[in-house]
Amino acid sequence: MRDELWNEGWTFWTGGEGVRRTVRLPHDAMLYAQRGPESPAKDAGGYFYGDVYHYEKRFVPREAWAGQEVVLVFDGVYRNATVTLNGTQVAWHAYGYTPFSARLTEALLPGCENVLEVVADNSELPNARWYTGGGIYRDVRLLVAPMHHITWQGVQVDTVSTDPAVVRVRTELTGPSVVGERVRVEILDKGEVVARGEDADATLTIPDARLWSAERPELYVCRVTLEDATGAVIDVAETTFGVRTLAWSAEKGFLVNGETVLLRGACVHHDNGMLGAASYDASEERKVRILKEQGFNALRSSHNPASPALLEACDRLGMYVIDETFDMWFQHKNPYDYATDFEACHLDDVRAMIERDRNHPSVVMYSIGNEVSEPVKPHGLEVAQNMIDLAHRLDPSRPVTAGINFMVLMMASSGKGLYDEGGLAKDYADGNRAEKDGGRRAERKSGSLLFNTMMSVLGKGINRMGNSKKADRATTPVLDLLDVCGYNYANGRYAKEGSVHPGRIIVGSETYPQDIADNWEKVERLSYVIGDFMWTGWDYLGEAAIGSWNYEGVSMVNVRYPWLLSGAGVVDICGRPDAQAAYAATVWGAREKPYLGVRPVNHPGVRVTKAAWRGTNAFDSWSWVSCEGNKTTVEVYGRGETAELLVNGRSCGRRRLKKFRALFRVRYEPGTLTAVVYDRTGKELGRSELVSATGAVRLDVRPEVSCVRVGEIAYVAIELRGENGVLESNADRRVTLEVEGGELLGFGSAQPNPEESYLSSECQTWYGRAVAVVRASERGQVSITARDATGQVASAAIEVE
Repeated sequence: MRDELWNEGWTFWTGGEGVRRTVRLPHDAMLYAQRGPESPAKDAGGYFYGDVYHYEKRFVPREAWAGQEVVLVFDGVYRNATVTLNGTQVAWHAYGYTPFSARLTEALLPGCENVLEVVADNSELPNARWYTGGGIYRDVRLLVAPMHHITWQGVQVDTVSTDPAVVRVRTELTGPSVVGERVRVEILDKGEVVARGEDADATLTIPDARLWSAERPELYVCRVTLEDATGAVIDVAETTFGVRTLAWSAEKGFLVNGETVLLRGACVHHDNGMLGAASYDASEERKVRILKEQGFNALRSSHNPASPALLEACDRLGMYVIDETFDMWFQHKNPYDYATDFEACHLDDVRAMIERDRNHPSVVMYSIGNEVSEPVKPHGLEVAQNMIDLAHRLDPSRPVTAGINFMVLMMASSGKGLYDEGGLAKDYADGNRAEKDGGRRAERKSGSLLFNTMMSVLGKGINRMGNSKKADRATTPVLDLLDVCGYNYANGRYAKEGSVHPGRIIVGSETYPQDIADNWEKVERLSYVIGDFMWTGWDYLGEAAIGSWNYEGVSMVNVRYPWLLSGAGVVDICGRPDAQAAYAATVWGAREKPYLGVRPVNHPGVRVTKAAWRGTNAFDSWSWVSCEGNKTTVEVYGRGETAELLVNGRSCGRRRLKKFRALFRVRYEPGTLTAVVYDRTGKELGRSELVSATGAVRLDVRPEVSCVRVGEIAYVAIELRGENGVLESNADRRVTLEVEGGELLGFGSAQPNPEESYLSSECQTWYGRAVAVVRASERGQVSITARDATGQVASAAIEVE
């Protein structure tokens, strides 16, 4: 089977604009749209406007395609995608996050120009609770094979045992069979064949196999060859896999290769910050690498199937994944969301996700939904059971879970559901939205604003709402169907469930980051609580301000344009971890040294507006020019009995570490800030320090890699540093970039309310930092030059092979 990327040479235009331009996939069309306060997506969608996106590719079929099956595979198109070839519709797909194929074979015109068109309709907003992106935002691949061939995703590898290492390889064929054909199976380790077998259902033993886990992500390649009676090759398919087993029980917890694993998890959305929803290999790998460096060993793809690039990075780097299907079922959370198509499409989409992802060793659970209220009704339970049964049939090796919110189901059981059941779209479409309670009625009915507001007001109290018998009655029917029960904001139930529901296995599928110490104590103590997934590991576009700590008085209930970022991530969109990430790593025992976090010093006398999804706004900086004498709070995290804080060698006293944390109120003065952690006897266990930038603050351009290939992307940090190389947090300025030998794909900072587009060559730094993403277009060098308003210039280059 010939398999190649088909990302080049596309022409793009929108229904509203009509101007055609050449684009290269992946391409987030929504990122190119205007933002504005009147956007129907509002703050949830980052104030972006939607549209109808048109893509066209003209090509002449190759002679080698004659008599072959020709298929295009789309990894993700948002949304309502129609694919036509020479005027003939060859595919339609509603859901924006699952892969689908378009068979071109019958509609191809040999020997002349063919016209392929893809139309994605993202014009009706709101259709999600976050920024979705739009258009062909993931890869497109061309598959060419004989009429009798191995099906797309037709090779399934399952681990039968690990000692000895035995795998079962099943191959699905399609088309008219060939007399005397045979299927040959090979297992390759770094290019060398280590096991062989024959048959479409073959069992092979791998000698001296290295097992896959997040700690040791060992991978193999399975190559399947279809041959005719003479031994001539008809078709070949390859897939990467890992040898590993999963098991789960309330008594032993979650086991990988027979060893108990505690899931140190992060929920992550699908966007890539200033690149929007576009999924690039380097972006997904960078995300996984940074999160792993912070101590995470698990991700939950919230709330849709992960991109292939993300899963491949998790396979390579070692990260466990909960692969999630939907944020809504057949009841609308927003007026134009997938609920319209759910009944007709959801089982096909579950199948598409599992058949694509089941060979990824990183995927350890499938989730059938997030915070849906339908399971309080018989039909909702039937839907849940059907999805669970399908998942078990397609892949019995993995457990099925879901993110269940006790408050949502308890309210729904009382007839006070947060989400509309299908009539909401009319309120928008009939033009009466503004007349209905000042435009607020539709937002209330959609559930997003009301739900997030309630969560924000209740804060940690939401964890106690699930403790009641009423909440238990509302949730038990669906939880009893699941292999692993996902609890969203319900840690108050963890301790009692061992006796109330013996045998139930629980994962904290969504939790507040600041609760990690309490949650982790239960994870370590209660065998049936297998892990914790905080909201969120990485900041994201949309759901603006739900996690923001800011000094502008903005909260999620009064958020306004141009606010864009959620502010909920423990790693910001530029990839910089904050104190919350360090706090979790400290609780997990993943940090060796104490951590010093400083709350922003440059807002004297201004009260910070806090959000429930964030426990602090501190980060590791003691460099705040022009802030001498300002009061601030310093947070010290460590595993010990007490912590001491020193400013320029002067002790600010010792404080007891409570839940691994001690707080100190101090006044800022440039120099050195030191934290020392002691045990009960007063013995020093470790120390850390932060220093201030010295001398003039200068622009600094720092590529994260030194060399790329043509077509690859690279991240480049644009920072403000003192003469001693220390990042300065209070000298932000507007920076302009010029790129030669490549293309500037995105440029932005972690500023939550940017006025400029991420596609602009200008950006305001945020606490001393911005990040650019460039793509190499030719061999030689990509040169990046930065200029600020003071006339400073800095540059750097990346070699291109």
